[in-house]
Amino acid sequence: MLDAAFWGLIQGLTEFLPISSSGHLVLVPALLGRDGPNLATSAVLHIGTLAAVLAYFRADLFEVVRFTPEGKRLLRFMLIGTIPAAVAGLALRDPLDRLNEQPRWVAVAMICAGLVFISTRFLDKGRRRAQEVQGRDGIIMGLGQAVALIPGVSRSGTTIASGMLEGFEHREGASLAFLLGIPAIAGAGLLNFVDLLAEDASGLGPELLLGMVVAAVVGYAAIAGLLGLIRVTGLAPFGWYCVAFGALSLILL
Repeated sequence: MLDAAFWGLIQGLTEFLPISSSGHLVLVPALLGRDGPNLATSAVLHIGTLAAVLAYFRADLFEVVRFTPEGKRLLRFMLIGTIPAAVAGLALRDPLDRLNEQPRWVAVAMICAGLVFISTRFLDKGRRRAQEVQGRDGIIMGLGQAVALIPGVSRSGTTIASGMLEGFEHREGASLAFLLGIPAIAGAGLLNFVDLLAEDASGLGPELLLGMVVAAVVGYAAIAGLLGLIRVTGLAPFGWYCVAFGALSLILL
């Protein structure tokens, strides 16, 4: 029971803060000398974080469902932006899965991503609003999301950084990054469930409900907190964290 809650806390925080959920779910178990979350736990935790982002951006998603002009623009952005990661994920799934078994390489990837996030402080502060999003933005931010398939590289971080390159104001770019992540989070959860069913569904139990709830509540708070902070701080502080945690992991592993 406590295990599921612990992994829910890690997933909820790191899925949306630009510090890499995949990296933490590899490095934290390695540093603690224990196994990471199993397939059942991973699948349920993704449901929790998916619920968090759907709840937070319910107004935007309602526009998509109503198919308003704003909703159609956002839907086009999300569809275009999902393609690069979907193609890369299907083509490179086995090599990427093997990287998850190499914590030191994950730590190196986290350090490299952190350096990129730190470098965004030299970008001009953008002024574009989310309502101005175009198909080209979907391509650029989608490519950033595809890079984040590498374990240790934060999806929210790379998509926010890509949004900064496109001239979006920090908070606006972060909102778009979270919306773009919805299909990816849903897809990851679905793939985990498919793998689980193919392997053994007996791992599903009521105790995982706690992990899902923790992931959802903490994830919602992480979204709200980041959107409040990033306008002031940008990505650099999170980049320094990635460098420090990745370097510490390299030393200790």
